[in-house]
Amino acid sequence: SVSTLLIRFNKKMMQDDHFPFAMALSAIHMLASSLLCGLLYALAPSMFPAMDATLGHRHELLRLLVPIGALFAIMLYGSNQAYAYCSVALLQFMKEANVMVVFLMSCAVGLQAINRLRVALMIWVITGAAISVSGDMHFSLVGVAFQVASQLAECARVVLGEIVLSGRNMDPLTYTFFVAPICFLVLAVATVCSWDHRIIPALVAWWPLLLLNALVAFVLNVLVATVIKEFSAVGFTLTGLTKDIVIVALSWLMFAEPVTALQWGTFSMTLGGVGLWSLMKLRPRSAPVQFLEQALCMPQREAQDDGTAEERARLIGRKV
Repeated sequence: SVSTLLIRFNKKMMQDDHFPFAMALSAIHMLASSLLCGLLYALAPSMFPAMDATLGHRHELLRLLVPIGALFAIMLYGSNQAYAYCSVALLQFMKEANVMVVFLMSCAVGLQAINRLRVALMIWVITGAAISVSGDMHFSLVGVAFQVASQLAECARVVLGEIVLSGRNMDPLTYTFFVAPICFLVLAVATVCSWDHRIIPALVAWWPLLLLNALVAFVLNVLVATVIKEFSAVGFTLTGLTKDIVIVALSWLMFAEPVTALQWGTFSMTLGGVGLWSLMKLRPRSAPVQFLEQALCMPQREAQDDGTAEERARLIGRKV
């Protein structure tokens, strides 16, 4: 997948002998996305069907898009910086908790409803992810801190993105066209404030790879916006499940990154929890879900979900 390719690509670029400047790398990604969106809009404006609808409402949209851009910048910087301290496998173990963080944030803004089964599954997944991280043989507190900041920013960005994409009926390319320049400005200022004299020589030496890396990042940004719009914030996070399995397996088999028996066990535990979560969302009246609801003594009204996330996003989008 594109995400798997970009993760391995970023890990390579962040090595000391390539381009180990997380802030500058993230800024290059967003600059490329901004320029490519501008080029596409100039050549084929029909690919941005929601652009005309934003006329007269852009000041209102900026109230949501500026925070999204800032969160995007934090996510990119934290994620890229974490690669300098932690293995790819460890970072994927940590990302398994994202689905629960997104759900909690979605509940906080009214996109999702909470009940006992969901709380139990959240505890299950977060416990498995926490044990996986603590059992890493190359544990780095600094790297984990960067990753936690990145994941919190990513989850908040995804939830706000759902409100904009579904609530305001914005298409993925228009969304990227608005968010990428905001994100670039934040990252550019941060890059200047933390300037390293080695950035320019490294940029000159590695510009072909940096350009290719930025193109992959642009494709991923558009795909992410598409999935969020079509499947909701929680659904988007769940689609990363297969990707995480592939990344961990490839990192272990092809790149010799160490994965302990404890981590395999807790990773399986985490995947099982996310699998049950998926079943609960896709088939809420299936036998395993009903069994768990009965085991938790859930009243019938608590087991029922009041409306879809998309309907709620539209209501919230109109309010903001």
